[in-house]
Parts: sequence; C-alpha cells; structure tokens
Amino acid sequence: MIRFNVPPCTGREIENVKKAVESMHICGDGEFTAKCSAFLEKNTGTAKCLLTTSCTHALDMAALLCDIREGDEVIMPSYTFVSTANAFVLRGARIVFVDIRPDTMNMDENLIEAAITEKTRAIAPVHYAGVGCEMDRIMEIARRHQLFVVEDAAQGIMSTYKGKALGTFGQFGAFSFHETKNYSMGEGGALLIRDSRYVEKAEILREKGTDRSKFFRGQVDKYRWQSFGSSYLPSELNAAYLYTQFEEAEKINQVRLERWDQYYRLLAPLSEAGKIELPHIPEDCVHNGHMFYIKTRDMEERTALIRHLKESDILAVFHYVPLHSAPAGMKFGRFHGEDRYTTRESERLLRLPMFYQLKEEEVDYIAGKVKEFYGM
Repeated sequence: MIRFNVPPCTGREIENVKKAVESMHICGDGEFTAKCSAFLEKNTGTAKCLLTTSCTHALDMAALLCDIREGDEVIMPSYTFVSTANAFVLRGARIVFVDIRPDTMNMDENLIEAAITEKTRAIAPVHYAGVGCEMDRIMEIARRHQLFVVEDAAQGIMSTYKGKALGTFGQFGAFSFHETKNYSMGEGGALLIRDSRYVEKAEILREKGTDRSKFFRGQVDKYRWQSFGSSYLPSELNAAYLYTQFEEAEKINQVRLERWDQYYRLLAPLSEAGKIELPHIPEDCVHNGHMFYIKTRDMEERTALIRHLKESDILAVFHYVPLHSAPAGMKFGRFHGEDRYTTRESERLLRLPMFYQLKEEEVDYIAGKVKEFYGM
C-alpha cells in the first residue's frame, strides 16, 4: 500500500531527542527550541519566531495579539481547515467567508473589499498547498482599511511570494509542523511576528501570562504574572525532533519539488486531453511541493478514481469540506457574495500521495494508474 502521507524523517531524529534528554532540559525553550526559532527567523526574515504546540495555537495567539473581540468580523476563505476560523470564533468574532480563485484555491483578493464592514477587524488569507495568495493586493486593502492581516501559512514553509517568505507579510503568520507537513515534530507550529513591538506581549501570552522568558534571559530577577496567557510552548523533545529536519531543510524541499515536477510531467497528457486539471503556480510564487492535487470532472468521477486507486493499493484523498456549509460555519459565520467556486472546486479536488520518502518508481506507478482510469 502506498500511503497518502508518511511523516518526514531523516533517520537522525532519535539522536537529537537523546541529546535533549541528556541535557536535563526537556520542558521547552532550551537549546533545540532556540535553534529551530533561529532557523525560521533566518529563513523567513521575520522579526521574531516563537515555536508553539501547534499551528492552531499560533493562530490562537495571533487572534489574541490582534485583540479580536466579540462582534468583530474576520474575512477568510471557506476552503480551509477549521483552525483558521476557530482562532477568531473563540474570541467572539463572526467569520465572513469569501469565494476562492479556481486556479490556486486561494481566497479571491478581488472579493475582499466588498466584504468589509464597520465591524471588520482582520483578514486571514490561507496559502493553500504552499502557493502564495496575492499578498500585495491584500496588504494594500488592509492598510487602507486599517485591518490586521493574519496569514495561515500552515502549508507554506519554504514558499515565497515575489521573493518574500509566506507568513511574513501580515502582522502575524502561522506555520504547521504536524506530521502531514513538509517538516514535522508530530504536533507543532510557529508564530511569526513581523513587528517587534508585539514580541514581549507574545512571549508573555505564550508563557501562561508571565514574564518567564525575560527571567531566563536574566532581564528580571524573578518572573511574575503580567497578563492573561496560556501554555503554548512545545516540549524540547519535539523541538529536537524538528531541528533534525531543519538541518536538511533544502534537501527535503528539493526532493519534494522533484516528485511534484514528476507528477506534473507524467500527468500533463491527461490535462492536455481535457481529462483533468493540474495545479497552477502563479508567476510571482515559488512553492514548496507540499501537495500534488488534480481536479476531476465532478465529485462522482473523483469518488470512482479514489476507488480505482485504492484497488491498486494507493491511498488518495479529497480535502476540506467548505466551512460555510458545516454546522459551525453556519452558526459562526456567513458567506459574502456568490459561492461560484468554493464548493464546486472542493468537490473536484483529489490529493495524490506526497511525502519526502516517496520514491520515483512509486510516482510512476501512481501516475500510471491515474492514466489507466482515464484510458490513456
């Protein structure tokens, strides 16, 4: 069976975890947390990066740092994971969903401004499949209307828009290091902070509302309860596991891109014949090979293709059910304008196996079975 996903592994993770155990500091903010944060700051150019227990918690922190309150509105795509919305719903905000672009599956930047009201507080673009949204346009709208921008870059590490790292355009960005992502610590994430004025507040929030981070740096003689907060700091064991992959980040990224290109090349004849649609990467974007998807004619064809692949021991999956159609989405949000593409495109999209350890011959086999389904 070719699995849909296998967590990335370099083979040296246990070595780093052992070092963390032997250091007698395993609760977080130790040597490996510092190394991971330094890598991300250097790689993205952000003012500050804080490792978190998940991308969900990074988004939660961003919503708190934006001071989102009951009655505020936040604009985002419906085609995203629930965490994008939950971060703001937990603060009492109402979600305003806008339609996506069918070419990238990202929020349509041209529909944002019409969705803004006097209650709008933030825009939350989602960089689907590690392909950047049109951030120039989004940031221009946000500046004119004095709105926060929180980038859900869960899938976007190592990706750029016009040469700049995803997650670094808005006031805050969030990465994921879940086991399905390009680099993993099992569960984990990172909060990217563009403006250094928010760093101290973010550190306090992350450390249960205390100035414990300043205490460990020797800046205060004792740490005290300063504000509200929670425990968003991951274990040093998780950070040690993740850093092993950061040490080989370029290699992992290159291998994923090679497999992505291989899929595209092998399936191009199906696209040219009008049987399927392949992913679109805009000229201004550099992606990270996070996923490879195809679009079938409709949901029925997709279901039949999934079944065909499963019979050949290949696990392929569809992705998000649009949030606005879910019970919580109807309760906590509303769709602005017409749903021209969100539902239709979500019902056609099929994700093929994509992971670091995926072999060239496995991609050949998968692509061959897709072609077989379409009689080519």
